[in-house]
Amino acid sequence: MAEAIAREKGHEAVSAGTDPPKDRGVAENALTVLEEVGIETSGLYPKSIDSLESEEFDKIISMGCGVSCPNLPIDKDWGLEDPLGQDIEIYRKTRDMISKFVSDLVPLSTDA
Repeated sequence: MAEAIAREKGHEAVSAGTDPPKDRGVAENALTVLEEVGIETSGLYPKSIDSLESEEFDKIISMGCGVSCPNLPIDKDWGLEDPLGQDIEIYRKTRDMISKFVSDLVPLSTDA
């Protein structure tokens, strides 16, 4: 959800997990709650942090979800609970929290 929300708000973003599912795509409830607010979900798929180069990013933000990432230079931890397997209302709350946190990010540069 974070990748789609950040992109919708004009950020370049990639989301990846420490142990993404290999046998399925993005959780159906995640797709549903993004689409409810008009966020494009095509092309989203689970990615592993092992497949990304951390030096390519200006900021690395952890969702929290009870997972430690000692090998990554985490700039901020949002301390969110993983909604996987929860009721759709939990996904909505998580979506809204991510949206607020992304909105609060200060752009690194501006045209002004």
